[in-house]
Amino acid sequence: MPISPDDVRHIARLARLALSDDEVPRFTRQLGAILEYVDKLKEVDVSGVEATSHAVPSGGPLRRDEPRPSDVREAVLAGAPRAEEGLFAVPKIIP
Repeated sequence: MPISPDDVRHIARLARLALSDDEVPRFTRQLGAILEYVDKLKEVDVSGVEATSHAVPSGGPLRRDEPRPSDVREAVLAGAPRAEEGLFAVPKIIP
């Protein structure tokens, strides 16, 4: 499935990336190559391969899940389209 420059602009807008007009053709080619490779991978016969959740076994220790102080609110909200009073501001969806 070929990807168009308009598709690239749309994806960039969804990802909140500002692409210049010079970058669009390059990303169109690169995303097109990625999608071609994914199409090739779809042709691989995996009927005898057991499903896994990780590519490699992970038996390493994990940290304990304990509450601890966190001071990342400003950093997280900095990437939000809108924030009010320290919270994400979203459009009202219930009339």
